[in-house]
Amino acid sequence: MRIDKLLSNQGFGSRKDVKKLLKKKMVIVDGETISSSSTHVDPETSEVYVGNEKVHYQSYIYLMMNKPTGVISATHDDMHQCVIDLIEEKYRPQHLFPVGRLDKDTTGLLLITNDGEFSHQLMSPKKHVDKVYEATVTCEVTDEDIRRFESGITLEDGYETKPALLKVNRTTTETSDVTITISEGKFHQIKRMFKAVDKHVLTLKRVKIGNLTLDSHLEEGQYRELTPDEIASLSNA
Repeated sequence: MRIDKLLSNQGFGSRKDVKKLLKKKMVIVDGETISSSSTHVDPETSEVYVGNEKVHYQSYIYLMMNKPTGVISATHDDMHQCVIDLIEEKYRPQHLFPVGRLDKDTTGLLLITNDGEFSHQLMSPKKHVDKVYEATVTCEVTDEDIRRFESGITLEDGYETKPALLKVNRTTTETSDVTITISEGKFHQIKRMFKAVDKHVLTLKRVKIGNLTLDSHLEEGQYRELTPDEIASLSNA
């Protein structure tokens, strides 16, 4: 890989910016000062410094975000703020994208990466990776509602969902707090499932994907990189 591409991808600015660093003799590869932007390096084995800062090359980035409400799960939109807009500049050259989507008014666990295979493994309908949500809905959730979710709900367009687990955490005649586990991700699926049992979703938050639980220390809009163990657990989901 060319040194200008590597440094640009790692957040050291545009290739034009990298050329300025090279001209200032600030780039050192395996103990040798580099001045040519076309110099090829092995990102996996070469020891690269910019000034006194060691460059830790990452071919793939994996982020966990606590998605806030009002932000859409997309890389770009002319009308609305996107989750990628919340990511700091150093990650931008990595061409990140959200893994799947959460509705604009849904909060919680959203994965962001540049690893297409990783995303496919988690989102493929064939994989049946569980996603867990917490919701507040109107009315009292009944035992009959739980049974219908377990059997699969027929939506308004005729689609029959796969069996889902519905757990009641608190219920009154006016509202109920519930936890829902589904293994697919149809458009507005949870909202449509509750609509089929004559209830309306007031709030919805995703808290878990596979074996990965949303970090409770992340405020809405915050994110962090996944640990190697977390990445491995998702890869094996």
